[in-house]
Amino acid sequence: MEKEKLLELLEQDCTMTPAQLAAAIGVPEGEVRDTVKELENDHTVLGYQAIIDWDRVRKETVTALIEVKVTPQSIDGFDRIAQRIYQYDEVESMYLMSSGSFDLTVIISGRTLREVAQFVGERLATIQGVTSTATHFILKKYKEKHLVFRPQEPEEREYIFV
Repeated sequence: MEKEKLLELLEQDCTMTPAQLAAAIGVPEGEVRDTVKELENDHTVLGYQAIIDWDRVRKETVTALIEVKVTPQSIDGFDRIAQRIYQYDEVESMYLMSSGSFDLTVIISGRTLREVAQFVGERLATIQGVTSTATHFILKKYKEKHLVFRPQEPEEREYIFV
């Protein structure tokens, strides 16, 4: 079976049933079930997640992209500092960058600007090895994981023509 094709289909729509996945790939359903289980067990598939447009339900959240500059550890390089950072619940995603003026990109969410600022100032910046941070607040999401966030329909307004 083409595992890569199966993984691509799961990444595009993790709600597809084993029967739908099997039909799309052209293999028996049982083989799909076994392969998915194997991919989950060996941690190739880490989880399944819906992408929500929270603006549509008017849930107020603040998302920030934080550039973090660090001094790498002698043996573990960036890994030990990264592990300390990604253990915080606020951290949604984290990446080691290859070049540029910073080393790590950290994506976090909070309820308010103050909550995000407190996380950066009190938790992130105080970690030994972190030398500087730069916080960028995400104002609007247009696209995430290949999915386009559609603009909300304008609210109906009353117009008076004269």
